[in-house]
Amino acid sequence: MEDKKTEIQNCLAVLKKGGLILYPTDTVWGIGCDATNADAIDKIFALKKRAESKSMICLVNDFKMLNEYVEDIPEVAYDILKYAAKPTSIIYDDPIRVAENLIAEDNTLAIRVTKDPFCKELTRRHRRPIVSTSANISGEPTPNSFSQISPEILKGVDYVVNLHQSKKSSKPSAIIKLSLDGKVKVIRK
Repeated sequence: MEDKKTEIQNCLAVLKKGGLILYPTDTVWGIGCDATNADAIDKIFALKKRAESKSMICLVNDFKMLNEYVEDIPEVAYDILKYAAKPTSIIYDDPIRVAENLIAEDNTLAIRVTKDPFCKELTRRHRRPIVSTSANISGEPTPNSFSQISPEILKGVDYVVNLHQSKKSSKPSAIIKLSLDGKVKVIRK
């Protein structure tokens, strides 16, 4: 338990300074930063060699935090999240209070309400969403375990969380796009 507490404190210190963390999420290992810090988000795009037009997911710890960062949440989102059998990220229209460069060109943002105890505590203590993008160079396969993460990524982040490094990770989250006009589209199962 003490380890988790220390790791969260270390992550919070890095996030507050605009740094990047490499951390275990409820799905795959993720590269994260403060979702309200545009400079930190630019660092992720540079590290991943990713086009800025490709959007990323961010994590929140509960519905209350979700409501602080999305203008208008379609009612169906709560049901989807309540009954989802696996981690599910939802793409919402009109995100608010996050860095401009995190928002997709169509003014949407994918957000996941995390159930993972470490991520939940980290986002709760940080009091802001945390970016969660797979720990790989853009176009390369998503690593299924910590040992598959490339040295370039490991060297490119400011802090590597020292938890669950032997755990094989599951698949990336399901992604569902919910539009304010009521349309529901499954992007990734």
